[in-house]
Amino acid sequence: MEYELKTLSAEAIPPALERAERYRLLNEPVQAESICLDILAVDPGNQQALVLLLLALSEQFGENITEKLDRAWSILPRLSDAYQQAYYQGILLERQARLYMRSDAPGSNFSAHDLFSEAMRLYEKAERLKPPGNDEALLRWNTCARTILSEKLKPRPIEDFPPR
Repeated sequence: MEYELKTLSAEAIPPALERAERYRLLNEPVQAESICLDILAVDPGNQQALVLLLLALSEQFGENITEKLDRAWSILPRLSDAYQQAYYQGILLERQARLYMRSDAPGSNFSAHDLFSEAMRLYEKAERLKPPGNDEALLRWNTCARTILSEKLKPRPIEDFPPR
């Protein structure tokens, strides 16, 4: 059986955005994702819906990282602000790093370190582009640094990269 999705009215977008944020905070990212897709079907350039969708997808990385990660990365170019592109790219890398930290796979802590380090580089870029009074990137950078230090994460040893 096929279903034809119903279309959200334009005037319903502001409360739908609030609802999507609420579902994210309630740890229901699938519901938030669905609402964002409904908003974007009516207003494809809605920046708030794009950000919420990217976050909702990244909150589902543990379920199907390949598909969710690809979809989340595809949203980044649609963000119209260079600060947001750098900041949310950092968020995606940081969330991947946290997945690696929970993994038992050999070398996963090295991968986590590398991803945290790259996220920190992007947060530094975002910090240079930030609007006045917005220190979100600085706060994320500090969180990554504290995680690296507290978990004693190290870069991958150079011996792991044999010459060809």
